[in-house]
Amino acid sequence: MDPVAAKYIGAGLAAIGMGAAAVGVGLIFGNFLSGALRNPSAADGQFGRAFIGAALAEGLGIFAFLVAILLLFVMK
Repeated sequence: MDPVAAKYIGAGLAAIGMGAAAVGVGLIFGNFLSGALRNPSAADGQFGRAFIGAALAEGLGIFAFLVAILLLFVMK
């Protein structure tokens, strides 16, 4: 296999993590909304935790983006 082709395949596989992070954030806020509609009095206490979970999921997405960029432009 050509090394350039392998580099592009690896970067594409690393970019899948960005989509997975978007799905994770959607699941976090979807489940938060479901729980908030069932028990509105507990929603205020869990709102900060939902943002912490979303930030961690987005951090993993940014890390996947960084790996993809490193594979494309730094690796030779």
